[in-house]
Amino acid sequence: MSTDARNAWGPLTEGLNIPRHLDLGNRARVLHQLRIKEAAHTHMVTQVHQHLPEREAALLVSSRLWLLLAARMHTLDADGGPLGHHLARLAPDTAAWRDGPPSQTAGLLLAAHHALTTPLDQLLPAGPRVSTTAPDTAALKRPDPRRTGTPPGLPPHPARAADAA
Repeated sequence: MSTDARNAWGPLTEGLNIPRHLDLGNRARVLHQLRIKEAAHTHMVTQVHQHLPEREAALLVSSRLWLLLAARMHTLDADGGPLGHHLARLAPDTAAWRDGPPSQTAGLLLAAHHALTTPLDQLLPAGPRVSTTAPDTAALKRPDPRRTGTPPGLPPHPARAADAA
């Protein structure tokens, strides 16, 4: 798995089929990997520029993670979703993402993700949502039996635990 694929994992990739060898620095290759034609990409960029102020639109489209939003937009558009209506929710001066520090790309990216994934009849969340596809972190916190000398599923032996301390 590429570094970009690993680092990009999170809310922006939830529900998307992301290639294992993702290089977000090579836009043409990623568009090809995501099966987004140049004309479709141009349409999405145009939509963003139509619904956001120039500064925010440029910030969003020039972001390294833009292609993940483009993939989500492409899916929404292909499913017949009203892309413009979703993007329009980012524009108001009262939009929740505007409360953060100025030019905070992460806030804008997350707000765009929320605008694209939240049904139009619901309010946009003001902060991050809990992932429904997050890995089981409890499994990551379990001690490695090779390091403790304890077979999986058995509590550590008191004598071994004392030796280890």
